[in-house]
Amino acid sequence: MNLWLKRDDLLHPQVSGNKFRKLKYPLQALAGQQVHLVSMGGLWSNHLHALAHAAAIAGFPATALVRAAEGMNSAMLDDCRALGMQIRFVSREAYRALRDDTEAWRQHLPDSSAQHVWLPEGGSAATALHGVAELVSELEFTPDLMVMACGTGATMAGVLAGLRGQGRVIGVAAFKNADYLHAEVARLLTAAGYPTHQNYQLLTTFHHGGYAKVSAELSAFCENFFEDTGILLEPVYTGKMLFALRQLWLSGQIAPESKVVAVHTGGLQGLRGYGKTP
Repeated sequence: MNLWLKRDDLLHPQVSGNKFRKLKYPLQALAGQQVHLVSMGGLWSNHLHALAHAAAIAGFPATALVRAAEGMNSAMLDDCRALGMQIRFVSREAYRALRDDTEAWRQHLPDSSAQHVWLPEGGSAATALHGVAELVSELEFTPDLMVMACGTGATMAGVLAGLRGQGRVIGVAAFKNADYLHAEVARLLTAAGYPTHQNYQLLTTFHHGGYAKVSAELSAFCENFFEDTGILLEPVYTGKMLFALRQLWLSGQIAPESKVVAVHTGGLQGLRGYGKTP
């Protein structure tokens, strides 16, 4: 296997990785408008962290609906507040409703108006795929295989769009019970105006216990990878993806002559949630 690592963690010092790409076109479309951005995420959300920085740079006020109990905190939320983002806490039940109902966010904003613009969880709007698709055009060759972590499925959908049916894609789900992502990838591709490409495989058994769960084996892998390469990994997404890729290689599921591009999607600020400094 000939392996390249696409270092999207280096795209921007704060708005890193796939979040930079996902926010690019949705925010460009709002340039010059007087809008207030609203989105959702957890205590260590890479999306909210990136959005807070991007909103501050673009001059947009922003509010985050955070899945946590009132009074809970994290270094990520401290960053968001310092950048001017308003924080509102929602229960787990209310958070699930935000996923199911595209208008449910309004009940958490007493002053909701037409000026408020909703950005879905993870920044995974259909227009986000156009920014992710540009990742492929930056490569100097068309790989046989591209591999990336999957949260909402938008990054994989964007890469599929960029490849235009060429090569093969493997997405490594970062959480349990991720089979529904097949439907989500198809929905996003259609909504963004792309064909529903099928040249991909979704791996659902490398979650190491669930979302944000880290096994001792995964933790050791991330530490060894850094010692060997000098490249930091966070264990929630990219660490699980590279761990899975290594297992596929060792089990002979990747041809020796294959040109493989693995995508480092950033999110290193989340390391602070594990007591580590990025």
